[in-house]
Amino acid sequence: MTNRELQLIYFGAYSFRETTDGYLQAFQYSDEQMAYFRSAFDFWYDRCMASTAKTLEFTTDARTVSFDYKIIWEGSQDSFELAVDGLISDIRYVKDLPKAGRLEWALPDGTKDIVVYLPADATVLIRRFEIDGALTPARKNEKVLWLGDSITQGYGPLRSAQTYVSVANRLLNYNIINQGIGGYVYDKKSLMKMAGWTPDKIIVALGTNQFGCETMKDVEEYYETLIGIYGRAIPVLCVTPLWRGDVPDGLPTLKRFCKNVMAIAAKYPNITVVNGFTLVPHLPEYFLDNLHPNALGAEVYGRNLADVIRRLGF
Repeated sequence: MTNRELQLIYFGAYSFRETTDGYLQAFQYSDEQMAYFRSAFDFWYDRCMASTAKTLEFTTDARTVSFDYKIIWEGSQDSFELAVDGLISDIRYVKDLPKAGRLEWALPDGTKDIVVYLPADATVLIRRFEIDGALTPARKNEKVLWLGDSITQGYGPLRSAQTYVSVANRLLNYNIINQGIGGYVYDKKSLMKMAGWTPDKIIVALGTNQFGCETMKDVEEYYETLIGIYGRAIPVLCVTPLWRGDVPDGLPTLKRFCKNVMAIAAKYPNITVVNGFTLVPHLPEYFLDNLHPNALGAEVYGRNLADVIRRLGF
């Protein structure tokens, strides 16, 4: 397949560019947004180009699929993963792979739905996608803009298919653009109209990195800007921060912050609030570091969030 043909089965991207050596790079932010991150903080800039929540998804009768890959930036070592008919069937951990190479998978007989998950906390380029059968691009539901911090980007499970966004989206089948970035906060400056792309829904999961702030001004201005860009007709889901076990003395402050976020979001009729404290058990067994959900915590988080979304009719 050519890189142009590859784009038909490549989900999670706002735009694409081809490198001089023939690799396809996908971006989830606009050039203007990436320029802002570059000027603001190198930590954010590196992560704004990661392969976060990017997938290759199609139905095929093929027996093999393969492509060249190149990792040009690495935050943490998660994985490439293959799902067949919704079941993860192979995991290739970044720590066990060279920085560039070729991945190939044997597929079972018959027609099946395939998802290839690219690493969430690394920037991966791909080229020379080959398949020995016919394929049809996956059909998706609503376009969803997912905004968040490292938990939304996918740090914690150390598995690209096991981030809470990936878990939830296996149930919801959204056509997502995931703009989660490690270390991120309620920052209105990153919110910009993305030319040619308007979401049907927006999910915001922010706040754990700034719950000790002295005022709620940044949160207030963030939602004012978000609604100013997208209007009051697009539904927005506000997920308040999860429980944190790494700051036991700060839990009263975190709870107060969450309550204030709920009050701010309640001013807008198109924003629905979900209490993050109800989504993951308050036990260290569900977290990598008592802050980021591990694979078990992300599974519970994603499933619970999908259940809430369905129950609310969001």
